[in-house]
Amino acid sequence: MRLGHLEAILPDEAGLIDLVWTIGAALALVAAALAVHGAMSFVLRRIARRTRTETDELLLGCLLRPLRWIMAALGLLLLDNFAVPSPQAAARIIDAVHMITPLLWGWLVIALIRFAKRLVDSHADITAEDNLAARRRRTRADILARIAVIVVILVSAGLMLLNIPAVREIGVALVASAGIAGLAFGVAAQPLLKNLVGGFQLAFTEPVRIDDVVVYRGEWGRVERITLTYVVLRIWDDRRLVIPVSKLVEEPIENWTRQSSQLLGTVFVHVDHAADIEALRDIALGAVRGHRLWDGRAAALQVTDMTAETLELRILMSGRNGSELFDLRCDVREAVVRALAADLPGSLSRSRVMLEEMETP
Repeated sequence: MRLGHLEAILPDEAGLIDLVWTIGAALALVAAALAVHGAMSFVLRRIARRTRTETDELLLGCLLRPLRWIMAALGLLLLDNFAVPSPQAAARIIDAVHMITPLLWGWLVIALIRFAKRLVDSHADITAEDNLAARRRRTRADILARIAVIVVILVSAGLMLLNIPAVREIGVALVASAGIAGLAFGVAAQPLLKNLVGGFQLAFTEPVRIDDVVVYRGEWGRVERITLTYVVLRIWDDRRLVIPVSKLVEEPIENWTRQSSQLLGTVFVHVDHAADIEALRDIALGAVRGHRLWDGRAAALQVTDMTAETLELRILMSGRNGSELFDLRCDVREAVVRALAADLPGSLSRSRVMLEEMETP
């Protein structure tokens, strides 16, 4: 009984030969399309090498791979123009090609989006000293590219599913319960949607950008990566802090490079009330102004507080960025402490005790 069913399904000898010839014709068309693609790629790469810009090489690197399979699909569609031995098999092949064609075109659009992002990255050098505009362009391009890729994937998948009759029927049946399903999905996806909205806000309001120096909950680091749902902060000790976008938008965050990377820093020194302030000022300002990391904007020493035991001195200095300013502060602090110990020991803080004679009976 099973053998009879199998014989009913399988074609006879003539039909099997027709099927093989049809599949062979399809493979021949694919081979021809790939050959045309190879020749076209060779010519375009030769032309690109002779140009002065690298943009065309970047474009070809992004587009040639999806174009290879798009041309193969177009070659298979030509089966309809040939008198193949098995029209039924050719029709099934063409239907399959029609079904996956939206995915192939979506792949091509995604390749164009990635080319545009790489082009922006190549013209936005974040290693430069003044990289504010470059970081702004990179951050916006990165977030918008991710959004565009997600939209293209959803549209391509939807167009592919529309070519499947069974899926269309299931979709019609699901529309009846769309209200309850939509409510359940909205409740379940609330954190995700919140982060997606936060991603859009990051792209256009720019509270942080790629390579920004920020302080979040006491952790100092640089923004390493921005996605639609989270931001990766590279801490100074090479740890990675992953922050949900919604948290980053709602909570306060220190951005040390929001407008410029230049910063002011301070060093506090506690000395005795009888300390030689002018000598200390000369030592501190000499250490600041003679340092290679000082950017020349600010250098000062002021007495900012006085307690019962000490005077508080604040040494103000400026640096090109947070990393250099930290090293500058450490070196200035070391120079002042060394000068206090070697040249001005009388300025070191000390405790005083007054002893009074007591009359004895």
